[in-house]
Amino acid sequence: MSQTHHTDIAIIGSGPAGLTAALYAARAQQRVLVFEGNQPGGQLTITTEVENYPGFEKGILGPELMDIMRKQAQRFGAESIYEHVIDVQLDRRPFELLTDRERRYTADALIIATGASAKMLGVPGEADYMGYGVSACATCDGFFFRNQRVAVIGGGDTAMEEALYLTRFASEVTIIHRRDEFRASKIMLTRAQQNEKIRWITPAVVEEFLGETLPTGVKRLTALRLRNVQSGNVWEEPFDGAFVAIGHQPNTEIFRGKLAMDDAGYLVTECKSTRTSVEGVFACGDVQDHVYRQAVTAAGSGCMAALDATRWLESVRHRAEVAA
Repeated sequence: MSQTHHTDIAIIGSGPAGLTAALYAARAQQRVLVFEGNQPGGQLTITTEVENYPGFEKGILGPELMDIMRKQAQRFGAESIYEHVIDVQLDRRPFELLTDRERRYTADALIIATGASAKMLGVPGEADYMGYGVSACATCDGFFFRNQRVAVIGGGDTAMEEALYLTRFASEVTIIHRRDEFRASKIMLTRAQQNEKIRWITPAVVEEFLGETLPTGVKRLTALRLRNVQSGNVWEEPFDGAFVAIGHQPNTEIFRGKLAMDDAGYLVTECKSTRTSVEGVFACGDVQDHVYRQAVTAAGSGCMAALDATRWLESVRHRAEVAA
């Protein structure tokens, strides 16, 4: 085991929330370590084009945006650690972090920005066409499917919300669900059923995402292979886009039993604050936000977490000086 490295603020996660927190904390003259984890840059690194992040009139590629944010934070002294935090000790300060390289780090304050991962179907072609017709966020990508045929896979409120939102752009929206009954609330289901742009395929499951590679080398989704779960009949249905809407899973497993969470596993923070149930630990972005899940709202909460953490550290240091 290598020696322990100490920092003022450790940030776990490197999406818009984590990197914005790093920027603000580093500008406040704090020593900052950002643990980039298994997916440096977060979910935006698998997003082809981002058109709704303020300041980029013509849009920007997701990986490019995250690289700019990383360099901006590093300009003020934040340091990126390309390791995955596999365990944390939060019952005493300084907090201790253990990474997958068996290295230990300690920090006076901790900001958690580990995000949430969209639940996926795990069928052939899904990963291949992610960002090329397959998406898990209608508000992020719906605009790209103007006057096109899209599918929404799922049967809960999330699926109904995604489908209704997509009717603003798509010529036709098809909801595909494995059962004839839906988990969605009655009001959301009724709204979807009353929308003339929405059609339904039930009870059916997606067996495969199908597509092609254009002469330019760009891939695109063209159809879904579906199976009726009652008859077993298999057929191909043409679509320009497909939105997987079966929920999200917050990346909070290593904090289970150590921080307060809601029933879905999202970290609980104080009202109008990023403070968690442990003093000195703060949370921002999708790991504590299951409502908005946008890059800009994640970045905003990352700013809040950095300000909260910096002010808390200053108060702790002041109390220590007075006591001395």
